[in-house]
Amino acid sequence: MPCAKRSWAVVLSALGLTGCSGLGLAPSPQPVEPAPTDDMALLASRSGCLACHALAAGKPGPNALPPIGPSWPEVALRYREEAVGERRQELIDRLTRAVQDGTNPYASRWNGQISGLAMPPNAVAISPKDTRRLIDWILRSPHP
Repeated sequence: MPCAKRSWAVVLSALGLTGCSGLGLAPSPQPVEPAPTDDMALLASRSGCLACHALAAGKPGPNALPPIGPSWPEVALRYREEAVGERRQELIDRLTRAVQDGTNPYASRWNGQISGLAMPPNAVAISPKDTRRLIDWILRSPHP
């Protein structure tokens, strides 16, 4: 690579603009990888869940805006009474369908608490089996 091109590559890289396309200089998306010690947090990151949800309560969303979706400790708190006994599996099944198929914005349980309207369908991002494992893990999260 000629010296001038190499210099621009270094500058663009330092600015986080690697992979720029055309003249728009749009940065290439970088996956958000938490520093998890837990394989479920890593699964959530790789499945795109952390674009809308936080692992801890009280965290702002992207660009310091209100969170798009509820944090997982808030989800665990919301469903704590349903997440016990025989009803636990029914709850996991219902939440798995919500994650896989998406939710109705007119029936949201989170109106006024988050900036997102509804959960989009995620079947292309995470398998039903992994969704069930993740939901079980979320429901075991400590409450805020």
